[in-house]
Amino acid sequence: MPDTHEGDARVDSTGTLTGGAGEAGKHEVRLGAVQQTLFIPLVSRARETNRWGPVLRDPKAVELVRAIGYDTKYAEVPGGWGPVLRTAVFDTYAREFLARHPAGTVVELGTGLNTRFERLDNGRLHWFDLDLPDTIELRRAFFEDTGRRRMITASALDEEWLDVVAGSPGPYLFVTEGMLAYFSEEDVHGLLTRIVRRFPGSFVVLDTYSRQMIERQQAMAAARNVSAMTWACDDPGTLEHLGLELIDSATITKPPRAMRRKLPLRYRIKLPLADREYGKAGRIAFFRVP
Repeated sequence: MPDTHEGDARVDSTGTLTGGAGEAGKHEVRLGAVQQTLFIPLVSRARETNRWGPVLRDPKAVELVRAIGYDTKYAEVPGGWGPVLRTAVFDTYAREFLARHPAGTVVELGTGLNTRFERLDNGRLHWFDLDLPDTIELRRAFFEDTGRRRMITASALDEEWLDVVAGSPGPYLFVTEGMLAYFSEEDVHGLLTRIVRRFPGSFVVLDTYSRQMIERQQAMAAARNVSAMTWACDDPGTLEHLGLELIDSATITKPPRAMRRKLPLRYRIKLPLADREYGKAGRIAFFRVP
């Protein structure tokens, strides 16, 4: 990537990005093509935080958007409500796990610039943020390891990180948001199989996308010169043959009941209208490893 990047890092009270390219003092970013997609949910969370009655608040995302120079094409998701709702569904399932296992361990695979720890920390949990070297290098400019939270530099497809996680107290929740669709089906199945074999009694939250949605995203990716998704999964229940047990699944337009009750009014109005177009695009699935 070039040394200067378009992108601002300011989000005003309406959630609008303002500013110009190469602004002095911005943290320069050098990330692989897939890794750059982390800015889509990051900017969406920052915008949502600055709106009235947000579905989630993420002051750390606002701080990061203000500090980092990035290509504005990753901020051009109309509205950005889809990534925000997806994140909120993941948060809901993670909270369910922590309500039952407050001192358990959460492993965020392909963490990007996620800030879920900041939203969910109960003072007792243990946490790992895992990603590739370039992303972890960027994270270390803004986050620090602590006694209960550590960053792991690795590919989710490696095996060595499993030993690191096994040294932390169980039970375990493995969270992977927005990552698996960029893998091949073989790699997805291999990763999940390793988790099942190594961590019986653990839990997994992941997102899947329909074949139709993957084809639409591939066309959009070609037009915007961004990374294309590859793995399609019309029914997350088909993953049960890997040794997983599906507990629940939701969509961004039909989130879990616990989340639905707390939605701001504008989302309660918007989601039924959006369900026809987006309801079958993908699912967020919550699994247990027997």
